[in-house]
Amino acid sequence: MEFENLLILIKTVSDSELTDFAYEENGTSIHLKKKKETVVVAGNQPDVPIAGLAAASPATVNAETVQAASSEPEGMIVKSPLVGTFYAAPSEDADPFVSVGDQVKKGQTLAIVEAMKLMNEIESDFDGKVAEIYVQNGQAVEYGQPLFRIV
Repeated sequence: MEFENLLILIKTVSDSELTDFAYEENGTSIHLKKKKETVVVAGNQPDVPIAGLAAASPATVNAETVQAASSEPEGMIVKSPLVGTFYAAPSEDADPFVSVGDQVKKGQTLAIVEAMKLMNEIESDFDGKVAEIYVQNGQAVEYGQPLFRIV
């Protein structure tokens, strides 16, 4: 399997709701497994073979890593932990939990996601300032969908 195809496969599995995936081709097997949260680690060892496959040249990987890092927005992203309906306020006539520009503390409620008639409070994992709110009140959200950017 080509290195580019391997990266596409990893991204596809990561973006899906699969938690376990196995693939075998020409005596090489790949087993991908993910937990609730996916952690991506970028290191300085791009020439280390992955599961016996030849990796791309260090210059190619470093250029791709730098390009991807520069296109990502600054700050930390709070993502939806479940599929449901996003609510910015505790009730229809109440003020939103937070607005762009508000200072927030770790553990502070940012919003609610309703799933199966249960109201799930979405708390900040970070201290900082709300730089961006990606969803509208009443909008349906997917698992892992970005909700807020905190800087």
